[in-house]
Amino acid sequence: MLVAGFPAGSFQTNCYVVAPAPGEECVIVDPGQDAVEGLDDLLREHRLKPVAVLLTHGHIDHMWSVVPVCGARDVPAWIHPDDRDLLSDPAKGFPGPARQMFGGLEFGEPDDVRELSDGAVIELAGLELTVDHRPGHTRGSVTFRTPLQDSQGEDSPVLFSGDLLFAGSIGRTDLPGGDHAVMLRSLAKTMTLPDDTVVLPGHGPQTTIGRERATNPFLGDVAAGPSRGL
Repeated sequence: MLVAGFPAGSFQTNCYVVAPAPGEECVIVDPGQDAVEGLDDLLREHRLKPVAVLLTHGHIDHMWSVVPVCGARDVPAWIHPDDRDLLSDPAKGFPGPARQMFGGLEFGEPDDVRELSDGAVIELAGLELTVDHRPGHTRGSVTFRTPLQDSQGEDSPVLFSGDLLFAGSIGRTDLPGGDHAVMLRSLAKTMTLPDDTVVLPGHGPQTTIGRERATNPFLGDVAAGPSRGL
């Protein structure tokens, strides 16, 4: 399987493309700010044809470019219904004073929006992706799981964690829709995954479930210290 990505825009949000192999169909995960050019470069490099955009949640740094990306490729966007309203009104994801940054900016939904549900298995581009509703960072935060074939031809799980879990940190819960207690429950569920699960987060470098279980200080006491992600 092919997974490639890059940090997009001033928020440095990881945008990923996922495909069975070069030259095939693919899905795009979290096209953030100024992601169009970087995506075009990746798609040309690997000769990929997008069939869908998947959003881990509705914060603007993860969905800024969803309308132009979906429009240019005539593909649907998938998002959890609890975050769908953020597509057209991303200011709802910020406290009052921070909403000034949206002055003059216009957002809307792509022409085709489809809703994700907890536990659903969606088949796209020859891939099988399991959706897990993992609220806490936002009400509609989700993760995506899919098997990745390693160099020995064996499947290892891959988790697109959005802003739930990072290398050495976890997602913040102090924005509208965030809930610390709910985040803890979502993290507890996620940490039941196998140690060799490769975690591809919304910000920063990749990690594994085993590494985070052993070293992430916020999984033992997430009440103190900084966290990451919009």
